[in-house]
Amino acid sequence: MSLSAIVKPRTISKLIFAIEQSEGVGARVRRSIGTARLRNFSPFLMLDHFSVSGKAGFPDHGHSGQETITYMLHGQVDHEDFTGSAGTIDEGDLQFMTAGRGIMHAEMPRPQKDGSAVTGLQLWVDLPERLKGCEPRYRDLHKEEIPIVKPSDEVEIKVISGESYGVKSVQDLAYTPVWMIDATIKPGGFMTQPLPEDWNAFAYVLDGDLLCGTTVVKQYNNIVFDRNGDGVEISVPENWEKNAHVVIIAGQVLDQKVVQYGPFVAVSEEKIYETVMNFQNAANGFERARNWESKIAKRIR
Repeated sequence: MSLSAIVKPRTISKLIFAIEQSEGVGARVRRSIGTARLRNFSPFLMLDHFSVSGKAGFPDHGHSGQETITYMLHGQVDHEDFTGSAGTIDEGDLQFMTAGRGIMHAEMPRPQKDGSAVTGLQLWVDLPERLKGCEPRYRDLHKEEIPIVKPSDEVEIKVISGESYGVKSVQDLAYTPVWMIDATIKPGGFMTQPLPEDWNAFAYVLDGDLLCGTTVVKQYNNIVFDRNGDGVEISVPENWEKNAHVVIIAGQVLDQKVVQYGPFVAVSEEKIYETVMNFQNAANGFERARNWESKIAKRIR
């Protein structure tokens, strides 16, 4: 497939408005993947647009069989896990975490001096069955590493993962191939974004309204695309007043069953039962979870 032009834009399969709900301790999230309306959109398991104010966050919890991608939009998040790894994701940065056979960690947003909410996206991505038993790992991507392309005066694109207008991202950020494109479109702007053939794709509107083809899409809506095209077309009419901010995400479809119990993901009921028992008994990948407590989660006590 040529990345220079779109021959046939993908059509919209459905629009999902992300309703705000409680999550973690005192946190609020808008979830558009991982609900009854869209579940197991391979390889995607969940998409949360989170907002956290004050002493709140996501204290000690486990994961296995998946990867998480956290993209900071405003503020900072500290993280710490039972391997001894710890750090901070700053505004504009991303963290790719591979849970693999198992990890226990905490993610705690830092309260902002001006009282504003810490916001970001977290995407859960399934791991191929052959990699579900791999060792946990992290890969941080700092905003300075993200290439930017401006195809016109009205469009600015951050190529987080993948390719846009001939500009390629840093490679090998996650085990499961995923493209992530962050675009800001001013009134009068138009962009085309080719996508890999047969990958599942969606676009989540962070701010403003936009046109996807001829469909008006408002803030906090997730545009779920069919796979019957080469890419997507997005615009903001010249007579509209506000910029649109959207992330376009695509991932390679995995030909495997998804069995999920909270943050644990496997390919069969038997495997998920084994994982839950391992977590509860601190065994087979979760040995370091026994009596482990993060330091950062103590902020909310």
